[in-house]
Amino acid sequence: MKKKVKLISSTLSMIMLSTLTIACSDKTDKQPISSSVPSEQTAATYPMKTDKTLSLWTADYTPILQIKPSVKDIPFYQEWQKKTGIPINFLNPVAGQEKEQMNVMLASGDLPDMIEYNWKTNFPGGPEKAIKDGVVMKLNDVIDKYAPNLKKYLKEHPEVDKMVKTDSGNYYAFPFVRGDESLMVFQGPMLRQDYLTELGLQVPTTIDEWHTVLKAFKEKKGIESPLTFRGLNDLNNGAFIGAYGINRSFYVDNGQVKFGPGQTAYKDFLVTMRKWYAEGLLDKNIATVDIKAQDANMTSGKSGASIGAAGSGMGKWIGAVQGKDPKYNLVAAPYPVLNKGDKPKFGQKSFAFGSEPSGMIAITGTSKNVELAAKFLDYGYSEEGHNFFNFGTEGVSYKMENGYPKYTDLIMNNPEKLSLAQAMGLYIRGNTSGPFVQDIRYLEQYYTMKQQKDAIVAWQDTDASKYMLPPVTASPQESTELAKIMNEVNALVDETSLKIILGASPVEEFDKYLSKLQTLNINRAIEIQKAALDRYNKR
Repeated sequence: MKKKVKLISSTLSMIMLSTLTIACSDKTDKQPISSSVPSEQTAATYPMKTDKTLSLWTADYTPILQIKPSVKDIPFYQEWQKKTGIPINFLNPVAGQEKEQMNVMLASGDLPDMIEYNWKTNFPGGPEKAIKDGVVMKLNDVIDKYAPNLKKYLKEHPEVDKMVKTDSGNYYAFPFVRGDESLMVFQGPMLRQDYLTELGLQVPTTIDEWHTVLKAFKEKKGIESPLTFRGLNDLNNGAFIGAYGINRSFYVDNGQVKFGPGQTAYKDFLVTMRKWYAEGLLDKNIATVDIKAQDANMTSGKSGASIGAAGSGMGKWIGAVQGKDPKYNLVAAPYPVLNKGDKPKFGQKSFAFGSEPSGMIAITGTSKNVELAAKFLDYGYSEEGHNFFNFGTEGVSYKMENGYPKYTDLIMNNPEKLSLAQAMGLYIRGNTSGPFVQDIRYLEQYYTMKQQKDAIVAWQDTDASKYMLPPVTASPQESTELAKIMNEVNALVDETSLKIILGASPVEEFDKYLSKLQTLNINRAIEIQKAALDRYNKR
């Protein structure tokens, strides 16, 4: 009972205060992880025998629940239980209500054995606070005793080990790890190659060239909304804004932490977007475009360019249209710069374990089945578990051909006409996340189109690694303060940016906006991030 009281009084109060919403390993992990373990540990033999049932709260599979009624109906989850021998009671929140239902559960103190959640950025106070409150269990001893596969992987990959623990050296969740450099870049700008060819234009590389292309799409092709994307957050990684030497978040420049929207260069970016909007080159619904609208724009011909992922953007759009319009084609463009020949300073790139990681599963502080839960989660880092998470069940979703796990037609040409992403979502987790190391061989088969493979090459050519803020962790006190500051700062940034772009406010408002940022304590937020960076570098 004392633990529940602590959860209610401490965690709920933190929740009320905040809703603040990968340096990577040099090694790649094309080969399955060895299942050998240190001699002082005893590796679990799967499937295990137990009369206990564990409980797991997970929201990460909500998209696939459009196909299946609940998590327990997804073949992957059924097989996960069979392969480990451990029965699981899966709890999944209503789509769109994940955070609210998580808050209610945390406040009640009635927790399952395991919770899949972004503890790093979505839990008020961060992982150290979650440990202190008894919400999640400190896993150092647990990993030592019961998770030999994960322990071995982290020992062999010190850069990843550095990312997945707190500044105090505490492990708090079983992590999702991107096991190859190529898995860390997957998003960028793209546009209609067939339009470029028809108009005699080249793939744009500079802001001026983009203006020329978008204007031609508008005037010569009659495209209603030449460039569409899902709000300004789609630009956070550096698309278009990166040309001005900044991004829309925190970054590191010569050892100093900076906030992109607080730099004077942000004004130049807004002026450009304002001009493009006035000329009808941007989607007029820029503030409200969601994924459905983006899909519709890019497949109907309403738009000719966008920002998206190689799989769920480019692959989906080409696949949806080429059968009806063989001429339809997309090509990736490099992240734009101001001066021809310059290398982009920013671009989308994740760490092996990201600043906003998904797929991590924690064992709760109230679980009475810690050893069993740890062995259940450690399965994903074993050789067999590695293949299962990335490729599914041998003989069903993949088969080995000369040592290479090749997906079967159940995945590649689904008999129920599911898309490749949907079929994967039913039988594997390689294309999403979870407690395992992602394998590059999944991606080699997921990107079936030459356009997708070329896109990754184009989007990788940036200096993003030099400027990315690594996955730092604020202290519980800092986290609360940072959340409060950034809630107000982000609201101001979004409101001011949209007003200037849409022409609702004059450009001159930018100077007042910079002053307002100061009153909202943006400099204190930068100090917190710098302190967290210094601690991270000492891990």
